[in-house]
Amino acid sequence: MKAKGTIDQQTRHEQLGLTDDQAIELYRYMMMARKFDERCLLLQRAGKINFHVSGVGQEAAQVGAAFALDRQEDYFLPYYRDYGFVLSVGMTARELMLSAFAKAEDPNSGGRQMPGHFGSKRLRIVTGSSPVTTQVPHAVGVALAAKMKRQKLVSFVTFGEGSSNQGDFHEGCNFAGVHKLPVIIMCENNQYAISVPVHKQLSGKISDRALGYGFPGLRVDGNDVLEVYAAVKEARERAINGEGPTLIEAMVYRLAPHSTSDNDLAYRTKEEVDANWEKDGLPRYKQYLLDCGIWNEQQDEELQKECTQIMKEATEYADNAPYPRAEDTLLHVFAGDGEDAQ
Repeated sequence: MKAKGTIDQQTRHEQLGLTDDQAIELYRYMMMARKFDERCLLLQRAGKINFHVSGVGQEAAQVGAAFALDRQEDYFLPYYRDYGFVLSVGMTARELMLSAFAKAEDPNSGGRQMPGHFGSKRLRIVTGSSPVTTQVPHAVGVALAAKMKRQKLVSFVTFGEGSSNQGDFHEGCNFAGVHKLPVIIMCENNQYAISVPVHKQLSGKISDRALGYGFPGLRVDGNDVLEVYAAVKEARERAINGEGPTLIEAMVYRLAPHSTSDNDLAYRTKEEVDANWEKDGLPRYKQYLLDCGIWNEQQDEELQKECTQIMKEATEYADNAPYPRAEDTLLHVFAGDGEDAQ
């Protein structure tokens, strides 16, 4: 275990107000997300699930952000790669796996949507839709409601850099800036919009676009979980204090193909991908914990086994769960009166 020193000798997580246990918990959720991704890839290849969109390489940004928010009060509008985020705010591996299998018990959509379309009233995760970036104006609307009700909470929204060129992003930012709304807008810039590299998508930094809407924008290392935590924590404090929105550009890299239907080597080289694996936030943060003396290889092996077992049990449950019934297709689609409402 590490030797406790003076304030000047505090570790980075202690300087941010995190205990050793909390620092380890960050790593645990990053590992959970990675093991979920690995399991889903195997399931898709085995023909057990139809489709998977990977979040590998973006776990540090997702988990760091989630831990900086109030997971009891704030509202969340994640995008389809955010497994680390939704796990961190309370969604279970079983719930994610039910969605992957498109089963009736899936809390996101009852097995009616593609995986990654998260939604949970219990966890204040606002249901997303398939068109990208529509969650940005929705998050701004949540923030407007919070301001009108004088609630001390923020809405937090994520998206990829490819969708930052959509009108919904700009309209949402403009409205949030004009009304100084308590919303945090975070782009997980993973360098590729399906097959289009970032240099063909935009010029300059996404974070610089905030200046045109009258609020701060900053770029952070999305592979550094503590740097993301610090940025989101500061943005939340600004929002709660009535200082308005913040745009955060978390620089990450999509280590996997866009989805299981994508051949990423058709538009990028294996050498490029391998070079970015060297920057992966998961082993990087593990090394930080080891260097701090609050983690060891035996603990790491035990955690990996624990997360693997959680995913195995979640898979078995979801595999055996029933599919949605055809007669329930129109449930929760049309509004009606009384108990017969559908």
